[in-house]
Amino acid sequence: MAEIVLDGISKVFPDGTTAVRDLNVDIKDGEFIVLVGPSGCGKTTALRMVAGLESITEGTVTIGDQVVNAVPPKERDIAMVFQNYALYPHMSVYGNMAFGLKLRKISKEEIDRRVRRAADILGLEEFLQRKPKALSGGQRQRVAMGRAIVREPQAFLMDEPLSNLDAKLRVQMRAEVSRLQSDLGVTTIYVTHDQTEAMTMGDRVAVIKKGELQQVDAPQFLYDHPANLFVAGFIGSPAMNMVEAGLTREDGAFFVSFGSTKLRVDDAIVSRRSGIRAYEGRRVIVGIRPENMEDASIMPSIPEDRRIKIEVLLREALGSEVLVHFQVDAPPVLTEDTRELVGEQGGPMAQANVVVQELERAAEIGTSTFVARLDPRTNAAERQSLELAIDTARMHFFDPETGLGIYDGS
Repeated sequence: MAEIVLDGISKVFPDGTTAVRDLNVDIKDGEFIVLVGPSGCGKTTALRMVAGLESITEGTVTIGDQVVNAVPPKERDIAMVFQNYALYPHMSVYGNMAFGLKLRKISKEEIDRRVRRAADILGLEEFLQRKPKALSGGQRQRVAMGRAIVREPQAFLMDEPLSNLDAKLRVQMRAEVSRLQSDLGVTTIYVTHDQTEAMTMGDRVAVIKKGELQQVDAPQFLYDHPANLFVAGFIGSPAMNMVEAGLTREDGAFFVSFGSTKLRVDDAIVSRRSGIRAYEGRRVIVGIRPENMEDASIMPSIPEDRRIKIEVLLREALGSEVLVHFQVDAPPVLTEDTRELVGEQGGPMAQANVVVQELERAAEIGTSTFVARLDPRTNAAERQSLELAIDTARMHFFDPETGLGIYDGS
């Protein structure tokens, strides 16, 4: 086990493309850290630099007390788990797990001990003589994990290891990987584009955009205190609703106004985020998470100045919750961060471009589409009016020029 320090590492490819720029992360001994961000943001390139599979243009990578920039991958004492399992189809499970140890000329007795210990940890004892083709996707991923475990390395590096599994199995394997890492206590860097994986697995999460670190913190802190618009929109599903609003004070209380909506800002949030006071009479970007809205008929005690009347455009009943889509008469937030987020949600590039164009058209019309996550008891129905209660103590505020979160003294 070892501490891993990424000190100002950058990667510029021969064609001039900068994949990673001045990345600084200090990963503690035994910590499970997740690198998360949109596809192509540089997170896998950063992982490959730690592994030695990609050269470092600038900066240093330290594993333990050794700078490893010039150390070959096989001498870095790390083990990688890949997206595609990378198992040898002609070898048994035992053979796949033992192969790397044989190359290192470890004794047969020690190899057998390590393989059987890993198989016991992963529940693979009865599959040791099977070939990979006779295993399910989840079992193959366990074999790939076992091959890493038997190395007894200083660190695990995992590159989207669950992305090839179906949704139900991914949830199961998330829990298993987290339990395994906790039991073994091995320093782990885990790369994913799935923010749900990042939030549920990591001790800390590092959010990356276009090769640059945006924020690294504990998952709950990221959710509650996003550093900027990108982190705010990337962390959380469905994504945070954002709109530009005016901030005013009346009779000592703060209000935000956008379109025909006017909401009183809870005194508690003004106390927690004293920087808000400096924006009195100015524009701010307000963020409201879907889960911080509720059908007002279920919460009759909510004051009128924390309610909004809407018309339901789309109702999605998910059993444990209902997602309601509606429009507000205020243009969407158009910044580099929000364009990046909308493009990422759009999927492939051509489709992403269409989604961004739709956002721009909405800005011209002056309407934004919001999503609310409601209790399943709601009577919300499509094309019907509904009153929502807003938990204004949980609203988020950002500077419209810098995109940075407004907190204490901002």
